[in-house]
Amino acid sequence: MYSLQTAYLLWLPSVFGIAGLHRFYLGKPISGFFFLITGGLFGIGTVYDALTMRSQVRQARIRDKFDRALAHDDDFLRLDQTPRTGSRPVSIEQVILKTAKKNNGVATPAEVALEGNITTDQAKAELDKLMSKGFAEIRVRKTGHVVYVFPDFLDDNAPSQFEDF
Repeated sequence: MYSLQTAYLLWLPSVFGIAGLHRFYLGKPISGFFFLITGGLFGIGTVYDALTMRSQVRQARIRDKFDRALAHDDDFLRLDQTPRTGSRPVSIEQVILKTAKKNNGVATPAEVALEGNITTDQAKAELDKLMSKGFAEIRVRKTGHVVYVFPDFLDDNAPSQFEDF
């Protein structure tokens, strides 16, 4: 992550004629090279960069996030960081509940993993947590599939799709 303080610290030698180090840091090697050989574009670029450093750091951060997203960086795409609803991060629990509500009270680890961009092991662990808290039950469909059922979202008038034991 790019730091405004580091960028200014690398800009400081520009005052003494060694210009462009901050541009290398911010991912602009071509302009950094020209700054080095021209003394910060004869001082004009040095003054300009001093005034616009905050936006240059912000642009470098955006460019970095964009590059990481294109590279499918797993840390960048973690569920708790990227998906947003308004200004709050979406939790795995919210993904599970939305999936269950959409499926009339039923959720499987595969469905949750797909909706939440997480592994099936993570999805199963989160479903098990909700089950241990009493929000879900494990049931067997008449087709033989084991599913997690959220009674709050079940339609009481619908015919049962689950085996009775």
